[in-house]
Amino acid sequence: MLVVGGGEIALRKIRLVTEAGALITAVAIKFCDDLRVLAEQSTDFTVIFEPYQRRRLAGFNPVLVIAATNDKTLNRLVSRHAQSLNMLINVVDDPGYSNVIFPSIVDRSPVQIAISSGGNAPVLVRLLRTQLEGLIPAGLGKLAALAGRFRPRVKAKITSDNERKAFWEDVFEGRIAEQAYANNLTEAARLLTEKLKHNLPKKSGEVYLVGGGPGDPDLLTFKALRLMQKADIVLYDRLISPQVLGRVRRDAMRIYVGKSRASYAVTQENINQKLVDFAKQGSRVLRLKGGDPFLFGRGGEEITSLAGEGIPFQIVPGITAASGCASYAGIPLAHRDHAHSVHFIAGHLRSGTLDLNWAELVQPKQTLAFYMGLNGMETILAALHAHGLDEDTPAAIVENGTMDAQRVFIGNL
Repeated sequence: MLVVGGGEIALRKIRLVTEAGALITAVAIKFCDDLRVLAEQSTDFTVIFEPYQRRRLAGFNPVLVIAATNDKTLNRLVSRHAQSLNMLINVVDDPGYSNVIFPSIVDRSPVQIAISSGGNAPVLVRLLRTQLEGLIPAGLGKLAALAGRFRPRVKAKITSDNERKAFWEDVFEGRIAEQAYANNLTEAARLLTEKLKHNLPKKSGEVYLVGGGPGDPDLLTFKALRLMQKADIVLYDRLISPQVLGRVRRDAMRIYVGKSRASYAVTQENINQKLVDFAKQGSRVLRLKGGDPFLFGRGGEEITSLAGEGIPFQIVPGITAASGCASYAGIPLAHRDHAHSVHFIAGHLRSGTLDLNWAELVQPKQTLAFYMGLNGMETILAALHAHGLDEDTPAAIVENGTMDAQRVFIGNL
């Protein structure tokens, strides 16, 4: 590897590539003290006191060239020379002249995480790396190395992919991991041996009823994200945004079970049966619902089926559409001066009508939140007005709430 430069900029890059075991030659008229000391202490690092010349590239034929001076003109000259010879070149803080970008690395060998902004925001990348360094245990690499030693034995003993995933998740989230993080590797290996011998995962599935919220993936709860990453099979509906669905484990089987106002090709009874059948086969099944499972999500019907079959389940609430849409639109559902209560109301028509207690809904100082009410809007507004709600009552329609495409229409009844 050839580095052009001998100052602090070059020092940062040389320290990075030295950690990767590179053989380095640096060319510069002058070198800072730290680089000279580094060269004296390392047999893999050579310094050459001379101005940069193109012949160094052709004669040395490096695997990688790094232009790391504080002279932008010189750096770009090095880049043009290197690229004319089809060499890999990194120009520090000048991605337009680089065909190689250095990511920021979180190193827990053998686990490594590389973060890059493509050269657009190095400070942001550094901040992300700092956050990850604080979140990821220092002993993670030791745990990964231990898992690598046991992996062939686990694979030979547990032939089912789903059961093997469940086994390793239990290892990585429990006492064995804690022992590895504490550098008690002998004890961690003993516990792992015992677990493999006696505590093989049982072929019993589980169902997760998870509220996916109104669409913005940042509104998912931590528990929702954790279970979305554990699930083997995902049943999702049409209200799940692509961004939320993208947070599901990549290799999970995805099954669309959406129903619309005009189409019930997948019945609720069929969905209930799928949850039961998949769980009985030993799978961890995620039922991913828009909003909250228990607010117009028919989650109650699903847990009734699961409980009747003795299948374990977890329920994770989600931010319901009325709350998310109102917040993102800047409209409080409750307000000390205007609304003391909130009604959540299913607004879809049945046989062209809505059988609601209209007299109760037109009382003052309350907010009415209609779900699925667009097609029945004229019927809803006419009924509210007919039962005494003033036509000047403030009203709003929110479309694609919490999403980039959100639109808010504000008016009156």
